[in-house]
Amino acid sequence: MAEMLTGSLERVFSTLAGRGNVTVIFHLLGAEVLRFSELERAMPGISQRQLVKCLRELEAKGVVHRVVYHQVPPRVEYGLTAWGRAFAPVLSALRDWCEISPKT
Repeated sequence: MAEMLTGSLERVFSTLAGRGNVTVIFHLLGAEVLRFSELERAMPGISQRQLVKCLRELEAKGVVHRVVYHQVPPRVEYGLTAWGRAFAPVLSALRDWCEISPKT
């Protein structure tokens, strides 16, 4: 089984492993773009610092794109890249698998 961990698969696991990463991806799958404050409200259990870290990590990995509008007050929007949107069927399958897994 360990030989199945190719570079691409390790990249995916690394992307999903960060605290809050999967949750951010799920929220962005449900919307075209979300502002930082909208993500923050949608994820009450995560600190602002952790959310920023998560978004930066996902942006660096090519999952999330960030658009800054230079206005007062500043507006920052986040959306998924094409690669980020390609996670949709994988995450849906994972969610379905979790629903049928034995309760412990």
